[in-house]
Amino acid sequence: MNLNLTVRGRLTLVYGGLFVLAGLILLGATYVLVGRDGMAAGSVQRASEAVIGPDGQPAINTIVKDTRADTMHALLTQGLIALLVVSLAAIALGWLIAGRMLQPLHAITAAARRIAESPAADRGLHERIGMTGPDDEVKQLADTFDVMLARLDQSFDGQRRFIANASHELRTPLTLNRTLLEVALTPETASPEVRQLGSTLLAINDRHSRLIDGLLLLARSDREVTERSYVDLADIVDHVAVSDTVKVVAEPFEAAVLGDPVLLERLVQNLVENGVRHNVPVNGWVRVTTLTRPDGWVELRVSNSGPVVPRYEVPGLFEPFHRYRSERLVSPGAGLGLSIVRAVARAHGGEARADSREEGGLDVAVLLPRAP
Repeated sequence: MNLNLTVRGRLTLVYGGLFVLAGLILLGATYVLVGRDGMAAGSVQRASEAVIGPDGQPAINTIVKDTRADTMHALLTQGLIALLVVSLAAIALGWLIAGRMLQPLHAITAAARRIAESPAADRGLHERIGMTGPDDEVKQLADTFDVMLARLDQSFDGQRRFIANASHELRTPLTLNRTLLEVALTPETASPEVRQLGSTLLAINDRHSRLIDGLLLLARSDREVTERSYVDLADIVDHVAVSDTVKVVAEPFEAAVLGDPVLLERLVQNLVENGVRHNVPVNGWVRVTTLTRPDGWVELRVSNSGPVVPRYEVPGLFEPFHRYRSERLVSPGAGLGLSIVRAVARAHGGEARADSREEGGLDVAVLLPRAP
């Protein structure tokens, strides 16, 4: 039978059970020993009766038996009552002691929970338990946990620095290539073949530039936003929700949050661009709404018409460089749009989720904490 008890409950149950078992054994041994003493007293009483003679008081046998029975009954009942009272006190004391002994484990669990529930996956890795006290098993566990956090923190920091440095280093040659291509295409004597080749190379260069800009933004948005400003998402929607190719319907209502205005604008812009890019050729539409929910969250929702996306494909759309039914070499995007959306949302203590529409297209919702 599985009782689903906690460690504290199991320890208390074991301590209490052992105490009750030891008490029952002690009470039983005492009962047996007292009974033997009563039998010895009976033999002495019979010897004294023989000395008195037949004209003595024969009622002494009954008195001795009654006294012995009362004594054994009192020993058993009073002993069980005392055992019950002391056992309850011992179980309560065991519960308190077990809780006291498990406090270091509670500290480790609380630290792990804070890190796990942090909006960004690597946000709380700088935190350490730093347990003090004797070098026992619990302290060794806490020290091992601190070492693991330090290595993970170093790994995430190295990854962010590598992305940022590599992106900066790649931006310089791309800028140089673009300049050389524009210079080569300037003269009027350039042949049509050269102009076609130059235009293709410029398009590829622009795509690589967008990819690098996306990597830089992703590395930045993956960090916690420390400096926050008052931002109304409705104002951003009024400014960003436009398109020349697809009908965009904006329904912005007040949605005030605290965050980085540049990152939040990029979040809305990525959602709108994603809805415009992945749409139907004719009569396509994108709907953008913002509102403040009664539960204290601000909701930004972007829906669009488009091809039908299977539900099992939706979670993968938030992964970097993931594209649904499009090749990396021909796709106009860098495959980082929704990844940046999710990273920005988590950096602001929120979350982004998507769902496929039965008629086609996506319904993407971003939840952010409301500004106080």
